[in-house]
Amino acid sequence: MTTFIDISVPLMSGIASDPPGNTPEIEYINHHDSAAEMLTHFPGAGLEVLPDGEGWAIERIHLTTHTGTHVDAPYHYASTMDNGQRAITIDEVPLEWFFQPGVKLDFRDLPDGYVVTPDDIDLELKRIGHTLSPLEIVVINTAAGIRYGEDDYLARGCGMGRDATIHLLEQGVRVTGTDAWSWDAPFVHTARKYAETGDGSLIWEGHKAGREIGYCHIEKLHNLEALPATGFKISCFPHKIHAASAGWTRAVAIIDTPEENS
Repeated sequence: MTTFIDISVPLMSGIASDPPGNTPEIEYINHHDSAAEMLTHFPGAGLEVLPDGEGWAIERIHLTTHTGTHVDAPYHYASTMDNGQRAITIDEVPLEWFFQPGVKLDFRDLPDGYVVTPDDIDLELKRIGHTLSPLEIVVINTAAGIRYGEDDYLARGCGMGRDATIHLLEQGVRVTGTDAWSWDAPFVHTARKYAETGDGSLIWEGHKAGREIGYCHIEKLHNLEALPATGFKISCFPHKIHAASAGWTRAVAIIDTPEENS
């Protein structure tokens, strides 16, 4: 038996899903509103030719490639990857990266703004009894996941540091994911640390790891609480947008369980 678990957020207007100025705007055009426009394609036709006077339902959306559940390409982080090579855009990333076994690391108990370390990863892998394999998709369940759309969403959850990210990439991982707004710790916490230390290396450090080893990550995942630690696959093919820094995805976890003998 195959079970599909939706791990994507719905694209919605009017919720705190992104910083101000980056939230999506959706205009809903219903069947009656569109009827006159539809009839412009058929000169001489009136509303009476349309059943119940209805045209089509459509939506016009204003958004960025980083709205909703999406996959970041290496080009998002910097112009180069792999220590000097041109960073690839979302339409150039190998498709095999996006349909692989998944591993969930549960960091919900870590405080908001905490920066995950390699030791944290190793301890969690030991707890779940798993050794990483190349191309496995590693997703991070944080305290932000259940707060999507709420006023505190952008400030919630832990983030992945540079060293933790490199630790995953050196083991062959090429796609990671988080249910938080960013792979990195929430900006409000990092800004406070930067103000205290003046250390610019703290800014976007998890993302910037892609300058050393090219990788993708998924942001704004959802419902990771429903996943086991292992034993599932993830499908997260990004939309093919020419030369873009990211692409939207309908990320889905797939669990295959043996059929019981009747």
